[in-house]
Amino acid sequence: MNRALRIRGLLALAVIALSLFVSFTQPVRLGLDLRGGTQIVLETRPGEGDSPAEATDRTLEVLRDRIDALGVAEPSLSRSGTDRIVVELPGVQDPTEAADVLGRTAQLAFHEVLGTAADGDGTMAGADGPRVLKDESGQPLRLAAAELTGKDVEEAAARLDQQGGAGWHVALDFKGSGDGWARLTGEAACHPAGDARRRVAIVLDDKVISSPQVDPSVGCGTGITGGSTQITGSFTVDEAKELALLINGGALPVPVDTVEQRTVGPTLGAEAITASAWAAIVGTALTGVFIIAVYRLLGFLAVVALACYGLISYAALVALGATLTLPGLAGFVLAIGMAVDANVLVFERAREEYAARRRPSPRSSLTAGFRGAFSAIADSNITTLIAAGLLFFLASGPVRGFGVTLGIGVLASMFSALVVTRVLADPVVNRAWLRRRPRLTGIAHTGAVRDRLTLRAPRLMRHPRRWLALSAAALVLAASGIAVRGLDFGVEFTGGRLIEYGTSSPVDPDRARAALADAGFPGAVVQESGDQRISVRTDRLTNAEAAAVTEAVDAVGDGADKLRDETIGPSLGKELRQGALIALAVALGAQLLYLSARFRWLFGSAAVAALAHDVVILVGIFAWLGKPIDGVFLAALLTVIGYSVNDSVVVFDRVRDLMRRKPEAPFATVAERALLQTLPRTVNTGMGAAFILTALAVFGGDSLTDFALALLIGVAVGTYSSMFTATPLAVELHRRT
Repeated sequence: MNRALRIRGLLALAVIALSLFVSFTQPVRLGLDLRGGTQIVLETRPGEGDSPAEATDRTLEVLRDRIDALGVAEPSLSRSGTDRIVVELPGVQDPTEAADVLGRTAQLAFHEVLGTAADGDGTMAGADGPRVLKDESGQPLRLAAAELTGKDVEEAAARLDQQGGAGWHVALDFKGSGDGWARLTGEAACHPAGDARRRVAIVLDDKVISSPQVDPSVGCGTGITGGSTQITGSFTVDEAKELALLINGGALPVPVDTVEQRTVGPTLGAEAITASAWAAIVGTALTGVFIIAVYRLLGFLAVVALACYGLISYAALVALGATLTLPGLAGFVLAIGMAVDANVLVFERAREEYAARRRPSPRSSLTAGFRGAFSAIADSNITTLIAAGLLFFLASGPVRGFGVTLGIGVLASMFSALVVTRVLADPVVNRAWLRRRPRLTGIAHTGAVRDRLTLRAPRLMRHPRRWLALSAAALVLAASGIAVRGLDFGVEFTGGRLIEYGTSSPVDPDRARAALADAGFPGAVVQESGDQRISVRTDRLTNAEAAAVTEAVDAVGDGADKLRDETIGPSLGKELRQGALIALAVALGAQLLYLSARFRWLFGSAAVAALAHDVVILVGIFAWLGKPIDGVFLAALLTVIGYSVNDSVVVFDRVRDLMRRKPEAPFATVAERALLQTLPRTVNTGMGAAFILTALAVFGGDSLTDFALALLIGVAVGTYSSMFTATPLAVELHRRT
């Protein structure tokens, strides 16, 4: 025993020391929703015969050059899947210019002008054949096939002609001696002045940006030599620099579409960090006080282990290079509450062992508690890891970050409870002075909840169908909310644009809707999102239309600052909707398979049915309340699945244990006894999670209120269903089979 304790102690010391080193030497990487900035998701459209992955990789390299030229600090570009590129631009609050620069294909071409064309001729063949395009003044020109392209340009630079007064232009240097440019201008110089054929058309992305006449000093057949020229066109300084940037960056190998764009102001991110920090401090403090009050000295040691858990999980996030997002931060706070569960399982099992032994001691009871609770801890945490893994693989964006932090939190909580807590507790409970005062340990008595249950001996499973009828009634009520009120899907699932504003004075949503209708947006959905905050959700908007929306809100709010701006393409919204349903279905299926493998199919079926019950009720309550069903809600829903199955696993683990001891006992009696034995753990764990989630709801700010509300409802419903839906259903299934 001493040797095993020393090994555990050295392991705990090594992990904590490494965690301290990582925490103090490496900064955590914050997501854009916490530090402010813009995220743009681009989707490539490869042509026939192109490999989507290869085309996306080539596009990524061109975009990287363009981003570097923009001068954005610490940009991040990465491929997502085979045909998407995620671009993160910290500090960029007006993404219009950045999105335009990233999305333009920059197909630059130089054409011989064959003459003018009639207005109705339209565009003819592609870039490699004759075509008709309008010049800068709107006159249609017939153009020959491209003579030169952007690949023939060595360098482009924005310059100001201070002497000639021509303003800003783009100077081009061609590769080599510039023979192609000399040939093109030489042919144009053979036509008389004023003739359209004396012009050279410079085309960018199928638009004529400049079509200057060749200077009279240029000789026919000689052309402009030297390999240099200028693109003029009354450019502003920004337009000239942008054009030079596009030419230098090179043409995108394939067209791209912007399918998602998110902008978060730095103020909103700072508020979220502060609010979550307060939630973590207050929630952890309340949970710590509760655990110490219930489990005394061992509760205090569990709180110390809880602090180690926080350090270990934070260091793991930093070491893995994970990006901490707003839902991820909430997942980190939530995992603190879930980390209490493993300690509660051990301590309650130790209390049972102490009460059952003839000559009990705190140390032997605690050792038996760790041994007896291990299977329940392992099974319950693995089911939560399944939910976290599904979030990582099936979700995207901030929700995926939530899955990462939740998974790390679960692993860290198991280590802190099974290793750190035991390393701290084993030497303490063996002290002579504590053996003389065993009640100080917190496990040398059965506890108030268990005493009351023993005294009253309620027959909870005498009429299991009554509990099932109550659950069915709750399901009908929740489903009616979905049918009557419908689901308010967020912009992530419907596609469109969501803009959140902070206003100088409170804004009545009805007044804002009227102002937006007058501005030409009668279908805009306006909601209050906090104190002096308002959100506007519409279909996809152009930048000009978004400016009109901002102007309307500014007028009714006596000034408006844009806090958040999200654009989701319809194809991505449909994809996210399907992904959410797939994640939900896979989560239920994965839980069923795991529980059927670890227990009996009867237990797995009952637990999964209880999970479906929890999902419908939580969605139905949000439908009745008119709350949005968005990506953060999906994170909360899958977390509830993991949390709810935890309770069912603990009950069924005890049923399995009791059936091994007395296989001849009636199943209903065994299930009732298991339910009563695990009820103290359920109450104490639920209280610990409730403290954390209440703190998150109160201090977490407007951005986390709905998240915390969903989890509070889910914890309450999940606690009920594990006892009074899953267990009675298992009794009924056993009776029928």
